[in-house]
Amino acid sequence: MAGIFVELILSWILLWFFDKSSPLALGIVPTQKRLFDLIFGLVISSLVAGFGLYMVVYISKSSIEINSNFTASIFFDRLFWMLKSVLYEELIFRGALLYIAISKFGIKKACILSSVAFGIYHWFTFGALGNIPQMTYVFIMTGIAGAVFAMSFAFSKSMWLPIGLHLGWNVVSNIVFSQGQAENQWLLSHGGQKIGDMWSFIYFMYQISILPIPVYLYVKLRVSKEKK
Repeated sequence: MAGIFVELILSWILLWFFDKSSPLALGIVPTQKRLFDLIFGLVISSLVAGFGLYMVVYISKSSIEINSNFTASIFFDRLFWMLKSVLYEELIFRGALLYIAISKFGIKKACILSSVAFGIYHWFTFGALGNIPQMTYVFIMTGIAGAVFAMSFAFSKSMWLPIGLHLGWNVVSNIVFSQGQAENQWLLSHGGQKIGDMWSFIYFMYQISILPIPVYLYVKLRVSKEKK
């Protein structure tokens, strides 16, 4: 939590220096509309991530079982850790720096910069640096996710929607399906077979192309309502 507190202080300094504003400009104060943004983000990203991972299990003919050692205490401990991780990343990539970049360069250029930075950042967090194929995969996947999060911030004028999208995806992937570095969480898969290059490519395309659709429609509807 200390890191998040430091980020908020730095955000305040940057926003005041470049925009004469405060972190309130990031849309962090909860309102009914922003809470709905959060819920939508959590639900839609959880559904997209969950369906994709379930299809991988189904296609690979793996068996799934519930981890009997995974308790409510472990879940909430892991959830709290993941929330801190998401908040930390969102404050960096969808916080003051993106807000200032939008005011200086416009939404399109600012969101591209944010997504590129987000993709490069994950080379280090995923341990992909030096492995060109993995770097390419990680950059495309996380870069597009970063673009979706950045655009959702830009048009909702709040961090609540990107936080919901980011958190929902990470919770389902890491805590529910025990993916990535979060092994032995709630669901454990056993056996099965490799899904092959074709299905791997289809799953990759699913990951980068499906979530932007409902987010775009939601943001478009939200913006149109605000103009009325």
